[in-house]
Amino acid sequence: MKASGTGMLPIVAAVLILIGVTVLQGNLTDRWKSGDVAEELKRTAASLEKNFPQKFGDWEAEKELETDPRQMEVAGAVGHISRLYRNKTTGTQISAFVVCATPHDASGHTPDRCYPGAGFEIAEQEHRQSVTLTDGRTAETFTGTFRKQGQTLRIFWTYGVEGTWVAPQIARIELNGKPAVNKLYAIVDETGDNDGSGMAACVDFLAELLPVFDEAVVAAAAAPAVPSGEALGEASGEASSEDSAAVESGATAG
Repeated sequence: MKASGTGMLPIVAAVLILIGVTVLQGNLTDRWKSGDVAEELKRTAASLEKNFPQKFGDWEAEKELETDPRQMEVAGAVGHISRLYRNKTTGTQISAFVVCATPHDASGHTPDRCYPGAGFEIAEQEHRQSVTLTDGRTAETFTGTFRKQGQTLRIFWTYGVEGTWVAPQIARIELNGKPAVNKLYAIVDETGDNDGSGMAACVDFLAELLPVFDEAVVAAAAAPAVPSGEALGEASGEASSEDSAAVESGATAG
């Protein structure tokens, strides 16, 4: 007995839905990514770790902060930076934490999910905050505060994609298709801060950092690779002619 066309419709619809879900899941989990994309991710991560600025504006790196390799693995970090900066004028300290990963991995861990799991309570609900950069552009960020045992931390976080800083509501969907994302956190201790100075310090930190970051890290990652033979030849010529880490303060960036 042959099935009628009408009777087959639910089956066809189910198959189409299954295929659609499979393709969507593959895209969102980077299952269909090519080797070229993986190489671009590696190149972006290498540029992050090599070129992340030590100084910008009144801010200067004070020390490298330790990171947990297991947490970096869970976060899908191909490259990362974890560093404490101090403002040479005000003395304010801010921890910068950056991970370079795929959109899927970069969006999986946010402070509103991670910090409560580490014993913090949400003191100020996350919200979008626009930051005017020193080069005139605008960066979109999230910010919020988290409290634990009398300590209050303010955290800004934003996603850097090809020289643009955004705060997407559903990052893994809105950034899908991008080969690499630099997710940056700026963390300041606001314990006892009644005048908003921590907020202002973070805004200044990001306003100064992000243009330098784009020029140093993003531009270097986008530069065409030098063929190995040419690089070796240049190095030999020079030699012959010259004979020559989430986060301190008891918290982990999510």
